[in-house]
Amino acid sequence: MEADDRPTLSVVVPCYNEEDVIEMTCERVKAVLDGLDITWEVVLVDDGSRDTTWELLKKIHTEDPRFRAISLSRNFGHQPAVYAGLQNSRGQAVGVIDADLQDPPEILVECLQRWQEGYQVIYGIRQKRKENIFKRTAYKTFYLLFRKMASIDAPLDSGDFCVMDRAVVETILSLPERHIFVRGMRAWSGFKSIGVAYARPARAAGEPKYSLMKLFQLAADGIFSFSVTPLRFASYVGTFVVGFCLAAILFVITWRLAGFEFMGSTARELPGWAGVIVSVFFLGGVQLLFLGILGEYVARIYNEVKRRPRWVAKEYLGNEFTKDV
Repeated sequence: MEADDRPTLSVVVPCYNEEDVIEMTCERVKAVLDGLDITWEVVLVDDGSRDTTWELLKKIHTEDPRFRAISLSRNFGHQPAVYAGLQNSRGQAVGVIDADLQDPPEILVECLQRWQEGYQVIYGIRQKRKENIFKRTAYKTFYLLFRKMASIDAPLDSGDFCVMDRAVVETILSLPERHIFVRGMRAWSGFKSIGVAYARPARAAGEPKYSLMKLFQLAADGIFSFSVTPLRFASYVGTFVVGFCLAAILFVITWRLAGFEFMGSTARELPGWAGVIVSVFFLGGVQLLFLGILGEYVARIYNEVKRRPRWVAKEYLGNEFTKDV
């Protein structure tokens, strides 16, 4: 598509079992975008919903063809759904927003203004969250770890909610990896960026779709895809353990030969079984821990080598869709 034929803004909305809120979301997005003097489209991606979300998307598309939609063949996950939307967006700028209205569509206005000022990535910074304290703590811990460990300059508490220039989107789409972490890929691209702060409200309706396991998997994808620190950490801990064990061996030999008392006993008076068992379990635990870390990287290499599609669609509403995934 020629640049002059592109709408000014595309908004990608991943959906999974959002029958309670999707019509409300589309109404608010439409009200915001209609208030701007731009051409626009919304790309709705149904990520294998099991409720009536797809039927509602059909209704929304019929009432306003600017709402285009893709139905994925199964639930591929939030990040692949966002990626599918990016691949099928046509705008000169592309926004990403969740369907639950926790990212207020009204913030898109300020994001678009920043884009017109020359910024190429405008990301949302969540100042306040309505989630429970456990989730807030988990999110904060992840972002701090990711910022410390990742090889990219990733902003704290910034999710997928953003507006990106077409050049940024094309760069992300050119990256070949199958383990998708959009906010990491966005930061890695290195384009001129700025944050927009906002308070994140509770869901407008429905239940949260990110379980604790899904959040953990997202965090793992972010860290293992953009950092080799865990591998280096394994080397550091391994070196420390080896040094500690060598020092302990030298001490035990000296204790045995010299016959002095240590903690009230000599080496001859103690059979030593407790020390042996503790050492075996400790070293075994360390080995298993770092085999697990190696396994995370090997699993990602395995998935990348297979080169399977990131997503598969079964139905489209609208035109000019990308079949190459």
